[in-house]
Amino acid sequence: MAYEVVKLQRDGHFATITLNRPDRLNALNSQLSEEIHIALDEVAPQDDIRVVVITGEGRGFCSGADLTTMRSSGDDPEAGRVRRERSFQMNLKGYVTTQLSAHLQAIPQPVIAAVNGVAVGAGLALALGCDMRIASDQARFASIFIKRSIMPDTGVSHMLPNLMGPGIAAEMALTGNIYDAAWALEKGLVNKVVPHDRLMEEVRALAEVIAGNPPIAVRLTKQLIHRGLQSGLQQAIDNENNYNNITRETEDSKEAVLAFLEKRQPTFKGR
Repeated sequence: MAYEVVKLQRDGHFATITLNRPDRLNALNSQLSEEIHIALDEVAPQDDIRVVVITGEGRGFCSGADLTTMRSSGDDPEAGRVRRERSFQMNLKGYVTTQLSAHLQAIPQPVIAAVNGVAVGAGLALALGCDMRIASDQARFASIFIKRSIMPDTGVSHMLPNLMGPGIAAEMALTGNIYDAAWALEKGLVNKVVPHDRLMEEVRALAEVIAGNPPIAVRLTKQLIHRGLQSGLQQAIDNENNYNNITRETEDSKEAVLAFLEKRQPTFKGR
């Protein structure tokens, strides 16, 4: 597909999805949401892609929903009709903004958010939907929904308290305050904060470590973590046993044991 507001780049075992509306700080309109969904669908079945990175072009990661587009569409009957038709078609395909975080968690590959700037509202949800978050020291975060008199959406009400606890989640959601990267690291919102000009280098280093592990085990571990968040202890133990039964039968599992015994680096093939 020819993308217009997304860049999809492949490099070895990695795929990078870059939101490309820098003049709007990568605010989500219907086209950008749709192209992110399409890009995720494109990389998901590719076994040679072991890690996906999502980031933003320019100064922003994602500034949330594009309210200016929504306002201008309301003023123009024809633009409003086109928007409603596009929204209807996107709903049929499940390509809606509110499903972006769920889609990120559903693809088999681990996803790293390279948060290069502001991540607020649905942009915060986009970062939370990723499995890990590395932030530039210029990143900023806010659950800004309350300032617009709307409820958190795109899964924020589930992901934020799961990640940070109900107290910090309530603070973010009820104040709508903007927090810097140092605060986000202290509270556990991000895994690491790095100098802005080293962001993609640090993300690549993390991605390489993950990609060097057995691909089937990596994908099942991602599933296990997300299923564990929504299950009790015994269910989590049962899931672990079931997934281990799968990985023990792979060539990579045998290679891991053999490489350990032979005191060499393993070569994993995803089989």
